[in-house]
Amino acid sequence: MRVPVAARRRSRRWRVLLAVSLIAAALLIGWRHWPRPPLSASVLQSVEVVDRRGQLLRLSLAADQRYRLWTPLAKISPTLVEAVLLHEDAWFYRHPGVNPISLVRGAWSTYGGSTRIGGSTLTMQLARLRWRLDTRSPRGKLVQIARALQLEASYSKRDILEAYLNLAPYGGNIEGVGAASRIYFHKPADRLTLPEALTLAVLPQAPSRRGRLREDEHAGAAYLGAGLQAARARLYARWRSTHGADDAQDAQMRLPLRLHVARELPFKAPHFVDRILAERGVYADRGPRLVTTLDARLQRLVEERVRNHLFRERERGLRNAAVLLVDTRDMGVRALVGSADYFDASIAGQVNASAAKRSPGSTLKPFIYALALDQGVLHPATVLRDVPTAFGPYTPENFDGRFLGPVTATDALIRSRNIPAVTVAAQLTQPSFYQFLRRAGVSRMASEQHYGLALVLGGGEVSMEELTRLYAMLGNDGKLRALRWRADAPRDAGTAMISPEAAFIIRDMLRQNPRPDAGVLAAASTLPVYWKTGTSWGFRDAWSAGLIGPYALVVWLGNFDGSGNPALVGVEAAAPLFFDIVDGLRAAHVDLAEPARQWPLNIKRVQICRASGDLPNAWCPQRGETWFIPGKSPIRVSTVHRALAIDNATGLVACGAFNPQTMHMQVFEYWPSDLARVFVQAGIPRQRPPSDGHCEQAHGWLGSPPHITSPYRATSYTLRLSHPDQLEINLSATVDADVSKVYWFDGDSFIGSSNVGAALSWTPKRAGSYRLSVVDDHGRQDQREVEVSLAQ
Repeated sequence: MRVPVAARRRSRRWRVLLAVSLIAAALLIGWRHWPRPPLSASVLQSVEVVDRRGQLLRLSLAADQRYRLWTPLAKISPTLVEAVLLHEDAWFYRHPGVNPISLVRGAWSTYGGSTRIGGSTLTMQLARLRWRLDTRSPRGKLVQIARALQLEASYSKRDILEAYLNLAPYGGNIEGVGAASRIYFHKPADRLTLPEALTLAVLPQAPSRRGRLREDEHAGAAYLGAGLQAARARLYARWRSTHGADDAQDAQMRLPLRLHVARELPFKAPHFVDRILAERGVYADRGPRLVTTLDARLQRLVEERVRNHLFRERERGLRNAAVLLVDTRDMGVRALVGSADYFDASIAGQVNASAAKRSPGSTLKPFIYALALDQGVLHPATVLRDVPTAFGPYTPENFDGRFLGPVTATDALIRSRNIPAVTVAAQLTQPSFYQFLRRAGVSRMASEQHYGLALVLGGGEVSMEELTRLYAMLGNDGKLRALRWRADAPRDAGTAMISPEAAFIIRDMLRQNPRPDAGVLAAASTLPVYWKTGTSWGFRDAWSAGLIGPYALVVWLGNFDGSGNPALVGVEAAAPLFFDIVDGLRAAHVDLAEPARQWPLNIKRVQICRASGDLPNAWCPQRGETWFIPGKSPIRVSTVHRALAIDNATGLVACGAFNPQTMHMQVFEYWPSDLARVFVQAGIPRQRPPSDGHCEQAHGWLGSPPHITSPYRATSYTLRLSHPDQLEINLSATVDADVSKVYWFDGDSFIGSSNVGAALSWTPKRAGSYRLSVVDDHGRQDQREVEVSLAQ
């Protein structure tokens, strides 16, 4: 049977229509699922900087000077979402982006001479906000409709709803529920109450009018204006009709609602937050919320202590200070005060002192002694010489201008003696002190020759951050680790700079440094504090740095313009603030328990002679103990105390075999000549040992060889022929207490002799290299190479 032509044509039309429909559906599905950037991709955002516990530190403005904090839909209060849909677009999930009924009703009311109302859906409002459309004309409204359909075809309903909630205007320069809830209610968008949610739901319809708040001058608060209250009441009536009556909600809605304004936003730890935001580009892929390592509670404590300390010291001209507190367990920065007052232009308050390069004074000395411990130069009880000393052309002095003579390494460190520190640094090799600082990441250092040994006394410059890392290294068993500013920053495993044994011993040495107010405190805390002070040349910087429990704390006082002040002495200006913060941490019940450290260590306690710091011989009268690193610490027997046979009749050294009937043994102290001179200058009596030169037996094997002090080591001398009076070089040496005379030689040629303490003048005959030697009257000697050049 033949099919009618009309039927065949209808069939073909239906097939074509079906094919076109399928193609259109495929294109629509393909368009819908085509990969495209999220709606948040092109939106400029604020940055929410919070402390380690989520407390807001600052909400920054976006690049277009608006507060806009993109918040995922899952982190927005469901109450607010429901209220927005109820108020703005109840058919949101049922229409394709445009609601014809609402459009017709809005057009009839607007152009029919009645009240101007909108007929836009949430999707249409998002289109207007996203593309900044002018929708007051029919043409603009058509463009808005087209864009809304485009959005619906490109994104899901949840994406569109999330974007609208994050772009809706909330008064002034506030956009989005994330920023609005933070500013108006000081809470995130997922913790809004019903009154707060209803308030934000009605605000975008007239943000410029409804965003004007009624301020109570007496209460210092801002409340809802009349227009905003009326709009919220109408929405709540609709809410009750949907959810039913609730007496608790009714009572809650009758309470006055306290709102905040943008100027009340927190502005905490400004220098810390500035540093975090300056690195914003590094973290751009991690969202608008930056969780930091800062502890807002500790930050407030440190700020308060700095403010109080400077208030007490204002009469001495101390106006600026900086503090850095770091938890050595994870190297997180817990508190940072970059200046005394961020808003004080007279002290350049916005400058961050923690990043500035300053002279560290003596705060680096602990690391010189740590290197010396590892290199076998000394142990804590090694006796060093605090006497006038020249290191080539460099002749350092102590801060007080005095010399103490023999002093243990521990006392030299905690009393900040300069001569012993330079002496120790001069003996360091692989690494030298300079090489150590370079390895530790101290930046912008000149050459090693530029500093010489002056680097030991603060001749270089370090930043507070670099100094804090070094002290944290002492608390981390000698491992240097990077500071952490963000909670999600990776933890550095660390680089071993000194041994755990050296770190432990240096902490033990610093622990013996008494508090500056120890005499005032009747009962000192048993909590150990490992600390050191520093004062830069010209009284420009006062430092105090150390460890307290798991924290590394560094304090600085000074002036950003580099001007000096005699009050800027580390122990007098910085140490009181340092311990004020320590006491504040203790009073605030901060956990200051010692962190877990490496144990056991390769150390042991050994007995030493207190006078020399060496192993005691049979005649040492006073003995003590010190830490000793087996295989590293120097081992030698003390020679300060020596027993001589004394003739009972003459009181002179007795010769021959010992006869107890006519002789007795007497112990004498044999101090080198330079130390003996210091004892005389200090008025400390020391009995001079008797001479035993007339005896055949010699005691020279007990004594110390001479040590040449001039000419200087590693120094080239240039003598000018035009000044005949300047052609001489002084020859001098320190000698043991049993020496009366020394003899000088140029190679094998005798130059001359001199008494103890006297210098001998020598005139080189030509330019070139000379090998000078000095021999004492016991046959002990020292040698030195000297380079001499002649000039007109």
